[in-house]
Amino acid sequence: MTRLERRLLTDRFIKVVATSLAVLAIVLLAWILWTVFYRGLTALSFSVFTMPTESPGRGGGLANAIVGSLIQVLVGLVIATPVGLFAGTYLSELGRGRFADAVRFINDVLLSAPSILIGLFVYELLVKSTGAFSGFAGSIALAVLILPVVVRATEDMLRLVPGSLREAAFALGATRAQVVTSVLWRAARAGIVTGILLAVARAAGETAPLLFTSLGNLSWSFDMSKPMASLPVTIYQYAGSPFDEWVALAWAGAFLITVGVLFLNILSRVVLAPRGKAS
Repeated sequence: MTRLERRLLTDRFIKVVATSLAVLAIVLLAWILWTVFYRGLTALSFSVFTMPTESPGRGGGLANAIVGSLIQVLVGLVIATPVGLFAGTYLSELGRGRFADAVRFINDVLLSAPSILIGLFVYELLVKSTGAFSGFAGSIALAVLILPVVVRATEDMLRLVPGSLREAAFALGATRAQVVTSVLWRAARAGIVTGILLAVARAAGETAPLLFTSLGNLSWSFDMSKPMASLPVTIYQYAGSPFDEWVALAWAGAFLITVGVLFLNILSRVVLAPRGKAS
């Protein structure tokens, strides 16, 4: 066998292996989505969206868990987004030297840190010191998850803005603050918004941080200083239950989270797409 034949054979083998693994990944993903959609859709009912979680045998739904998740994710987003936006802007425009390198390193650590460690950190910081689980502690944990994604997205998107835009703005007499807010953020807003949406999608499905912080609540609770229900924790508690109605609600909750994450990912694609294609 000649060298050329060996190279062609190796090329075909690698293509077959890569294609097979890609097909396997698609099949597994389709299998998971089909299971979640089939089991979740059959468990959906009007009461899922209107009734709070109840004791076994009393019916119930997921309304309080849905609202609790929305509140905690929204509060976490409000906390993390401004910090991440300004930190990413600093790293892109002024981040030089050891301090900036340290910030990037810490951000990379947070980006790859297991969510359960973040939950334990917030538990020691807030829950243990105050002696109570709370929705606010859950929001802080989610904010820590959202923050590094926003920082990375902001820095990367601002670095993609052509330097000529900065130079033109400075040449017209704009201050650095005006250049950042009126030129750079405007030019990179699609990418930054995409990063924020992906961060929300990541935080919305996390269970471990909320187990150590907001814990959960079987009834309605809008008080951020008290335990608050959430969809991921409710799914975790109900999925292993011996009661069929709770297991069905767990599948319904998994379906809602899956649809929500898919919607955010599709929305991020639409936001990032060029205006002509997006329309």
